[in-house]
Amino acid sequence: MPPEPQPQPQPSHSAWQHAARRLLAKTLAEFAYEEIISPEPDGTAPDGTTPDGPEPDGAQCYRLPVTDDLVYRFTARRGAYGHWRVDPASLTPDGDPLHFLARAHDTILELSGDTTGHLIREVTATLAADTRLDTTALNAADLADLDYAALEGRQTGHPWLVANKGRLGFSAADAAQWAPEARTPHRLPWIAAHRDLAHYRGIPALATPDHLYKEELTPALLDSFARTVTAEGRDPADYLYLPVHPWQWDETIAPLFAPQLADRSIIALPTDNDLRLPQQSIRTFLNLSRPQARTVKLPLSILNTLVWRGLPTERTLAAPAVTAWVQELRDSDPYLRDETRVILLGETASVTVEHPLYDRTPGVPYQFKELLGCIWREPLTRHLDPGERARTLAALLQTDPQGRSLTAELVRRSGLSPQAWLGRLFAALLPPLLHFLYRYGTVFSPHGENAIVVFDAHDVPVRLAVKDFVDDVNTSATPLPEHASMPDDVREVLLTEPPSFLTQFIHSGLFIGVFRYLAPLCEDQLGVPEGEFWSLVRAEILRHHRRFPELKERHAAFDLLTPRIDRLCLNRNRLHTDGYRDRAARPHATVHGTVPNPLHAP
Repeated sequence: MPPEPQPQPQPSHSAWQHAARRLLAKTLAEFAYEEIISPEPDGTAPDGTTPDGPEPDGAQCYRLPVTDDLVYRFTARRGAYGHWRVDPASLTPDGDPLHFLARAHDTILELSGDTTGHLIREVTATLAADTRLDTTALNAADLADLDYAALEGRQTGHPWLVANKGRLGFSAADAAQWAPEARTPHRLPWIAAHRDLAHYRGIPALATPDHLYKEELTPALLDSFARTVTAEGRDPADYLYLPVHPWQWDETIAPLFAPQLADRSIIALPTDNDLRLPQQSIRTFLNLSRPQARTVKLPLSILNTLVWRGLPTERTLAAPAVTAWVQELRDSDPYLRDETRVILLGETASVTVEHPLYDRTPGVPYQFKELLGCIWREPLTRHLDPGERARTLAALLQTDPQGRSLTAELVRRSGLSPQAWLGRLFAALLPPLLHFLYRYGTVFSPHGENAIVVFDAHDVPVRLAVKDFVDDVNTSATPLPEHASMPDDVREVLLTEPPSFLTQFIHSGLFIGVFRYLAPLCEDQLGVPEGEFWSLVRAEILRHHRRFPELKERHAAFDLLTPRIDRLCLNRNRLHTDGYRDRAARPHATVHGTVPNPLHAP
């Protein structure tokens, strides 16, 4: 087991206040976007003066009455999809999101007391993580120099969700050790699980676990594992091996699988000695000792960004089959294979370990059916050409302590005009996503963590990499001829949506979840007006339509250019739809009204 973490330095009061004001501004903005709150136009500026009109940057003054003796005032700019941008410096009175939630929970927010209690804990944990990130923040130039793994440890989290680093279940010491911003490599222990409980799946090239283990483990280590199992009086051939998260072992596996540990259905093994670094999803680890080795995705029974971060049994078992299917679609399509050269980071092998009681008991909360397993994913480094480098799409929203964005630094290094660079970005991201949607009725969830931008040696975007298939691939509920090749085990596990809603994964994952923030950032720092930004996105979609006129009916069925779209809400889900109650199934985003689509017209 890794050593105990050292006590973390306490943040200064001023650092906490700075992070708190910024998070309060985000809270008001995102709650207003989801219509959880309704700020009113205000004839009085936050400083008490009466403005003659809008600010030069288009900002307007707003007020938000909370109680009889508490009224927030601020300036904000509005943007595409009904976006709000609240200026933290304009907020009065001074405050933080914790006091806002405490005062507003039973007035304008209409929350139950138990929801408020858990929410304050999540927001406090988020603020603590934000403050730690601020104390070690780098400037934009230094961020641009980081490799993929190191940059992941500098990210600030989901831009849409207010409590984006809640991590309920982690103590302060746990967060200091296991959170991505801790940037601490770890050695993972392994276990042997009896085949009565454990099930293996792999792509054809990894058809048996022996194929996987020969690539992931040294002969000496395999021999060590076998001797450990033999010493317990058991036959190694009856067992499967998998790594476990040390926190999950201590908090969940040891107590909930105690009978299986006692009868040696599960046997503890030593570490493989590879140093691995947790990424933004927390449960996924990159191998630093052997960068060409697969990454591992492990269940972690913490509640973070709406769901428990386990590994669902059925979907974990199906992961390699889903990988084989989507990669076959790409490999048999010259446009995807040769023109876009999209990288699909396959989930090539998995081991799932059942809990003998929870997995067979109907109605049990889903968190108890996602306790133990592992998914092995292809490493990104295997797919990059010489000179290429990769960054998650979320990294493009990163700004340094001086307010300069990583995007602005990359544009400067590219030597291109901002418009040309953005055109290259959209040309890298959109064509493979659109082609999978229109040709195959299949959509990924290209949010900031799942979508990875590949850049050339001059920091010009050139192509797209995508990960997280089994969790985030959805297909059309209307059968298409292209689905005939879908294996039954894939068909059973992939979620389906009507064509009119399937487009939401691109709208909400990419356009609302990332571009809604990137567009105003580009207006401020690159001089590209928001309207021009969205016109460039629209132009890339129309260019794709012209490239494949034979898919005209699909372009209409999967219409990304409708006047309005459903407003998906993530914060409203936590506040009003689900709260913190246990559920038998994973929750989904709440739909509340509609928003205008900036892509409808140029």
